[in-house]
Amino acid sequence: MLLPFPPGGGTDGLARVILPRMSQVLGQPIVIDNRPGAGGVVAADLVAKSAPDGHTLFMGSSTFVAATPSLMKLPYDSLKDFAPVTLFATAAFILAVNPQVAANSVSQLVALAKAKPGGLNYASGGVGSPLHLCAELFKSRAGVNIIHIAYKGGAPAATAVLAGEAQMIFGSFAASLPQIRAGRLRALAVTSTARMPLTPELPTMIESGFPAFNVQAWNSLEAPARTPPGIVQRIYSEAAKAAFLPEVIDLMNKIGYSPANNTPQQYSEIKRTETAMWAKVIKDANIRGE
Repeated sequence: MLLPFPPGGGTDGLARVILPRMSQVLGQPIVIDNRPGAGGVVAADLVAKSAPDGHTLFMGSSTFVAATPSLMKLPYDSLKDFAPVTLFATAAFILAVNPQVAANSVSQLVALAKAKPGGLNYASGGVGSPLHLCAELFKSRAGVNIIHIAYKGGAPAATAVLAGEAQMIFGSFAASLPQIRAGRLRALAVTSTARMPLTPELPTMIESGFPAFNVQAWNSLEAPARTPPGIVQRIYSEAAKAAFLPEVIDLMNKIGYSPANNTPQQYSEIKRTETAMWAKVIKDANIRGE
């Protein structure tokens, strides 16, 4: 199982939660192979060019799978050179602001941004990161001008909002929730279609006046193209079993993730839809990969 990120990140953490259980139900070991490099392209390219026998798989993240094709030239076709297996976990983001910002709701934040065009900054974990793209989608839907400040990761971006260098962030649950509960950040909404179990008091962006605003990080499994459908179906079935084991659900929930159960066909459609959505956001915002 090739991962496009180094050990210690969210995707790596999920892999180490779910793959041992998946190994048990498959009846054979699964080796995690962290291959960071070129923004994740190194790992994906290796899988795209591997034998389509089900023994070499790729664990991707939403931004890498759906947004990277619009940010840089790739040595493979992200839609044609992989056989989608499943989308097995999702995680929403939290829209949060520095407590000094005079906004207690999304509508108040939009009104403030419209009253002061260019007067607010938002922090992200870097150009093309989930936090960046989510904020640009918000800007487009709200019709506001908020300035982007890129940091080297989600944690430094959250720290910048705490310090007042930036006023808002679409942050992960893992990075944001402790600061929100400590009163150092004010949460306004979540980006999922339904309220999250960890924060039932927070409205969704949809409830806050943004129809169809559903932005979630997700993790998926892919095989090389031309992998036989029977093998793809077997891997999907065993991954679904592992993702819904009670101990796996508990571990996922603790870091703001929820298990998903998308068939290869369903995941293929999600991948195409989100690739098109982020391509438009990236083009409209004139975002260029770094």
